[in-house]
Amino acid sequence: MKLHELKPAEGSRKERNRVGRGTGSGNGKTAGKGHKGQNARSGGGVRPGFEGGQTPLFQRLPKRGFTNINRKDFAVVNLETLNRFEDGTEVTPELLVETGVVSKLKAGVKVLAKGTLEKKLTVRAHKFSSSAKEAIEAAGGTTEVI
Repeated sequence: MKLHELKPAEGSRKERNRVGRGTGSGNGKTAGKGHKGQNARSGGGVRPGFEGGQTPLFQRLPKRGFTNINRKDFAVVNLETLNRFEDGTEVTPELLVETGVVSKLKAGVKVLAKGTLEKKLTVRAHKFSSSAKEAIEAAGGTTEVI
């Protein structure tokens, strides 16, 4: 195979449809927009969700609840994932990001009590569930709120 013999895979490339370029193109004259009307005009058409003046579906549906704009989203770490660290390790949010346990710190790290902890660790985090705190201390470790 030589450089000049290279061709793209069959069907991988599609030619652009050039509208309004003469009647022979198949999309000349009105350029596929039909005759006059709202959609034939430049900038024409209706906004998303518009139903011809009828009350749109999203307005007809009942609204419930609210979104708390002050909500803090924590990166969650379970006890079972802390078993990967050696005994006596000081587990910090930075270490969790470094080892890939947590991808992003968000508003902080919260330790939850899913699974069991077999290692003696010093865990530093922004929040602990009460059962996680008990489990860490029961394993001989310590917890520290940042």
